[in-house]
Amino acid sequence: MARPTKKRRVCALPGFTEFYARREDEAPAVYLTVEEYETVRLMDYFGLTQQECAAEMEVARTTVQALYVSARKRIAAALVEGRPLLITGGSYTVCPAACRCGRAANGKIFMDGNGKGRSVMKIAVTYEHGTIFQHFGKTSQFKVYEVADGKVASSEVIDTNGQGHGALALFLKERGVDTLICGGIGGGAQQALRAAGITLYGGVQGEADAAVEALLAGKLAYDPAVHCSHHAGHGEGHGHCHGHGAGGCGSH
Repeated sequence: MARPTKKRRVCALPGFTEFYARREDEAPAVYLTVEEYETVRLMDYFGLTQQECAAEMEVARTTVQALYVSARKRIAAALVEGRPLLITGGSYTVCPAACRCGRAANGKIFMDGNGKGRSVMKIAVTYEHGTIFQHFGKTSQFKVYEVADGKVASSEVIDTNGQGHGALALFLKERGVDTLICGGIGGGAQQALRAAGITLYGGVQGEADAAVEALLAGKLAYDPAVHCSHHAGHGEGHGHCHGHGAGGCGSH
């Protein structure tokens, strides 16, 4: 019987999983596993050695070496041949607490007074009276949490000053936010968040503080297929947001 493959630890899932070359014909995709991507992220982006990468992924150095070589070959094929590159599948487990491995998924690492890396992230939650407001594009406030080494260090409530929908992505980016928790959200706003490099957790209900704690513990229930549809003829302000099992957008 074949020996079971040990799952490789990754800090977080990739924020971007599909890359396409501009070409007129279709070409077969190149597939990169999540753990192959993780070796490239840790060694090429953060500059870790193979031994350091192996320690963070909790595998042998030879395993990291094999994953890294395979990843580089696949990336080279996609670049040279102009083929789509898709990151999917593999044998891995995600850190149970945000950035427990010490390297945030979006690459935000700050040095403390001892010269050691300290992972920092900013989480924004659509906010209304302590709970998650259910329509991203119409939220009047965000509660923003600064997280250091997997724990909430501080939080503040900020007003959106009347901005809505896609403009809110820039609003958040300008304030250093890299992660958003919300209820319903439309496709255009999701695209704007992706362009701003902000990770989305949509279709979430309940108390804002509890949702952030659940995210940091790796236990947040969210809907990766969340969307916000608008009835024809009613415009942006009169639609109904939907999340699979998330309870939708609430009243407007």
